[in-house]
Amino acid sequence: MDAQALWARIEDAALNASAPPQQFWLDGWLLRLSPEKARRARCIHALAPGGRVLDEQLAECAARFAAARLPLLFRITPFTQPAGLDDELAARGFTIEGDTWVMTRPCSYPQPEPGALPVVADARWTALPPTTFAQVVGTLRGSTPPEIEAHAQRLQGAPLPGQGVALQRPGDAQWLAAGQFIREGRLVGLYDVVTAPAARGQGLASLLCQRLLAQAASEGGDLPYLQVDADNAPARRVYHRMGFVDAYPYHYRRVSAA
Repeated sequence: MDAQALWARIEDAALNASAPPQQFWLDGWLLRLSPEKARRARCIHALAPGGRVLDEQLAECAARFAAARLPLLFRITPFTQPAGLDDELAARGFTIEGDTWVMTRPCSYPQPEPGALPVVADARWTALPPTTFAQVVGTLRGSTPPEIEAHAQRLQGAPLPGQGVALQRPGDAQWLAAGQFIREGRLVGLYDVVTAPAARGQGLASLLCQRLLAQAASEGGDLPYLQVDADNAPARRVYHRMGFVDAYPYHYRRVSAA
């Protein structure tokens, strides 16, 4: 599979992995209207050119997002359609935010066995059901209760198999780090990887990702990918050390505040 074909498959898998119940199609555009924190679940994915006049399409999208009490937000990728949409949005006052890289790792990269992974002293790994995982991640991120509830709702209805895990300190029941993988065949996406502020800089994110990828590999998932903010230098360093390389960028556009 060449790089472009792999990237296209990753885009499909990422869309499947992040599908909220509040979504529908509008003339080739996938509108996602979940009130959660993750932007990919509350934006427009323009996937086909469609046949409507752009301003008419934008007006209906704006009305839909306003009704959901969400800002009008587009995710712009190398696969966005029509091809000139990014420039059209810029001309209409939409500004860029959330520059992001999709990163991948070759399937030939050595995979550790789950039992060979190092342990963390005075801490334990716990596999979590979707509702608990959303609560833990939301707590570590500082999400609002409605955002946590929407995240849990999306995970409970997820169409793809995955597993969320968290690292907890038994003595005081503090959650140190959490993350999950979502698998579609050989493709494995790492999502919701977060470390408690007080526990950062200890290698927990790297260990967490290794554990998730080892479990996914044991199930047949050997083509990992992830999405990381372009300006998150610490996280990008961790992923580069783990063998991940930049695949393709994307960003979001929203209407500038008046």
